[in-house]
Amino acid sequence: MDMHQRLERVFKDTFNDESLALCDEMTSQDIPGWDSVHHINLMFAIESSFGMQFVGNELAELENIGELKTLLEKRSSAA
Repeated sequence: MDMHQRLERVFKDTFNDESLALCDEMTSQDIPGWDSVHHINLMFAIESSFGMQFVGNELAELENIGELKTLLEKRSSAA
C-alpha cells in the first residue's frame, strides 16, 4: 500500500466513509463532517498509522492533502 492509499484508508476510517477519495488539492472544506472532533481523531489516527507525531498546530496549518502527504513523506524518509 503506498502513501496515498494508507492516508486514504485513515480518512475513510476516521470519517466512516468508504466512498471518500482523496486528491492533493482537497481541504477540510471538501470533506463532509470535518469538524474539530474529527480533526483531533484524524490527527491521532495519522500519528498512529504513520508512527509520527505532529508538533503543535502542524496539521491545522497545512493547506491541503498534498501538503500533508509531503510532510508524511519527509518524516518517513527522515526516520
